[in-house]
Amino acid sequence: MALMITEECINCDVCEPECPNEAISAGEDIYVIDPNRCTECVGHYDEPQCQQVCPVDCIPLDPAHTETEARLMARYQQLTGQ
Repeated sequence: MALMITEECINCDVCEPECPNEAISAGEDIYVIDPNRCTECVGHYDEPQCQQVCPVDCIPLDPAHTETEARLMARYQQLTGQ
């Protein structure tokens, strides 16, 4: 399952540089996560780094993008060429 950023985002800029897949970018009003690049940090870290640094806890799982651990690992491998 990819992650998403909710309207509670305060645009603090701390999540974007933490994403190893460059899935986070500035949106029109708040930061957004590209579900095609988000692996929930599978392959990189034990926990999603954006969630770890977010001061307002506005990065939940995205129910519109349900994925298995195996699918997230396959995406990690595709993105990193491994």
